[in-house]
Amino acid sequence: MIDQEDVAALLGTEGPFARELPNFAPRAAQQAMARAVQHAIIERETLVAEAGTGTGKTFAYLVPALLSGERVIVSTGTKALQDQLYFRDLPRVRSVLDARLKMALLKGRSNYLCLYRLDQTVREGATFDRTQASQLAAVRAWSARTRRGDRMELAEVPEESPLWPRVTSTPENCLGVECPFYDDCHVVKARREAQEADLVVVNHHLLFADLALKQEGFGEILPGAQAFILDEAHQIPELAGQFFSQSISARQLTELAQDSLNECNGVTGAIGLLLEPIEALQDSVRKLRLTMEGLPERGPFHLLEASDTINAALHDTREVLAALTDVLVSQAERSRGFANAHERAAHLSERLDRIAERNSERDVRWFELFPRGFALHATPLDLAAPLRAMREQTQAAWIHTSATLSVAGSFDHFARQLGLEDPQTLHVDSPFDYAKQAVCYLPEGLPDPAVRDYTDRVIESVLPVLHASNGRAFLLFTSHRALRRAADLLRERVPWPLFVQGTAPRHRLLEEFRASGHGVLLGAASFWEGVDVAGEALSVVVIDKLPFAAPDDPVLQARLEALEHAGINPFMGWQVPSAVIALKQGAGRLIRDVHDRGVLVLCDPRLTTKGYGRLFLNSLPPMPRTRALADVQAFFAETPSPVD
Repeated sequence: MIDQEDVAALLGTEGPFARELPNFAPRAAQQAMARAVQHAIIERETLVAEAGTGTGKTFAYLVPALLSGERVIVSTGTKALQDQLYFRDLPRVRSVLDARLKMALLKGRSNYLCLYRLDQTVREGATFDRTQASQLAAVRAWSARTRRGDRMELAEVPEESPLWPRVTSTPENCLGVECPFYDDCHVVKARREAQEADLVVVNHHLLFADLALKQEGFGEILPGAQAFILDEAHQIPELAGQFFSQSISARQLTELAQDSLNECNGVTGAIGLLLEPIEALQDSVRKLRLTMEGLPERGPFHLLEASDTINAALHDTREVLAALTDVLVSQAERSRGFANAHERAAHLSERLDRIAERNSERDVRWFELFPRGFALHATPLDLAAPLRAMREQTQAAWIHTSATLSVAGSFDHFARQLGLEDPQTLHVDSPFDYAKQAVCYLPEGLPDPAVRDYTDRVIESVLPVLHASNGRAFLLFTSHRALRRAADLLRERVPWPLFVQGTAPRHRLLEEFRASGHGVLLGAASFWEGVDVAGEALSVVVIDKLPFAAPDDPVLQARLEALEHAGINPFMGWQVPSAVIALKQGAGRLIRDVHDRGVLVLCDPRLTTKGYGRLFLNSLPPMPRTRALADVQAFFAETPSPVD
């Protein structure tokens, strides 16, 4: 073990990173964070560290993690960030430190090729269209040469291809040790490597799925660790809600029915017993979805209970699921597939009964509707208690880091959501010179965001900015309706390539936007974070409204009511802080590099007309603000946009 000053020195001017890595810039903020992370690991403390964009937070936590001599789990927000960390950042740090440690990358099972399901799909000889037949051939060829079986390796089969669910497994349909391909299973190999590693890179979905399972006593996928480092930690409150919820979906029920039917093919006489209850379940799920027609996309459970028709359909679904479970018992010993189907049916039946019947004050029961399906949920009202219990059970250091965790310098909102009591906190500023690199433009004359033609007025205000910047812009919207309206307005009015969320996969839109040089990209929720476009291709970020959470979210409504009962102003105590953190994420798309220059356009007039507007503005990087279009035009005139 080395002392704390040495950790900072390693990242300093005379350290090995400055000597060995091209373009490495020593940063005092990075060194301060590295010290704080090392101290948290040694003392098994909880640390909340906000590190502004460009701080170099990845190296700031990897260096002390690799030098700690402890087993560490690093969790990131997305699979793409996982890959970047494991294949790019970790090898660099490991090489400079000459750290001889075992490292592993672990993703959820749906990311790995399932050899059994691939074999089944090939044997079934299903009728595929030309595209899927070509993709299946590509998967078969890749399966013979891949070592990891990670589907990210196979770029020629798109992530959204409907072939992937047919050649990957789920916890429900995995045959486990009885699978004929068990010895070569990519999931088993990846988990084995993780259990033997000193440092494991996971994503938040997998981490919380595993920790939630451990809470229920089902064992663990991930090895026990002495330190957990959560990057992009601002995502944790929402994700934790998913993993501490009880949920059941139409898709789970129809997949159970289909898998049970498929299993009949190899078992004599099974179809005679199972066909009727399988078809009854499929039919009842369809009928239940039809009875929900006309309801909002999401809503509180009492809307379902208020309808006799829906209640009757829900009761029927519970009855036929229980009947199918009973019949599957008689077949469970005849094949591993039937044993698996029976376990799933029993689990889903129990969960459906629990959600339909339980009306606990600690849970919010609600539903979601999809074009062809539905999901029913029971979500804990307060996540702080289960999260606190989970951390205490690990007896490990917990390090939470992101560029967006504070509201006007305070970490109280983030800490309250996660049940963190008096954590160590650290804020380190970005090294970027926002005073010179950026301008925040607040257009004058815009109406209240609730007026019908608000998006039209926003586009009118933004067009002169786009002409000044020669395109090169992100327009971020708080709703898909506003995004579609803006796209319609801009198509006939701008000379630059237009890229609209929903017209192509996100990664392709971003690649084409970067390549265009002068593009204008319109995005909603998923483009507000995790998008990195450094350089002149992106010089304007426009945000149409303050990103308050949808008021029709039943979980949010229940939480706000609970805060009010506790004597806390729900608007200032929850809605505003959450929106501030979301706004910081969106604004963070603008300046990604010391050489970037750009204008942040915040259209919502509430920033200057409402008292809480100051909280939003005071939480943004320290860039000059203006209400004059001429200042924006002058900013771009200083550095002409690149010519084609």
